[in-house]
Amino acid sequence: MSVKFCRIDDRLIHGQVVTTWVNVHKIEQVIILNEQVSKDKIQSNVLKMSSPPNIKLHIFPPEKFLKIIEKNPITRNTMLLFASPFDVETLVDAGYKFDKLNVGGMRGNAERSQVTKAVSLTPEERTSFERLIASGIDVEIQMVPSENIVKMKEVL
Repeated sequence: MSVKFCRIDDRLIHGQVVTTWVNVHKIEQVIILNEQVSKDKIQSNVLKMSSPPNIKLHIFPPEKFLKIIEKNPITRNTMLLFASPFDVETLVDAGYKFDKLNVGGMRGNAERSQVTKAVSLTPEERTSFERLIASGIDVEIQMVPSENIVKMKEVL
């Protein structure tokens, strides 16, 4: 399997993702896993236009991704990109394995409480991260590679 990097960032494709993480991990394709985004043609088109021409971009609901990779294993250096921990849990609950999860931006809103400069969580998101950590995934908060890593378990 060639998944090199798994990240949650509610902005999905944006400058930091494209210019830093893609280069650091020599990413050839980004797969966005989110039900709502996969159904929103306008948002999907904007994301595809935001992606550099040398990066292949796919957008799937998590359940469809799981069915696709059964028959078509990932062969390119790939980043899995999520909008929330709930999409990550869908994969993990289905038996998909990875060791590390990077959390970039999860912007604040009326329902979220701030845990770091760039990450705010609802109580449900907090619980979701606790379950992911309990499953053995190392969850790290880091916006860009040059920033220090903060372990999610330390801020929950």
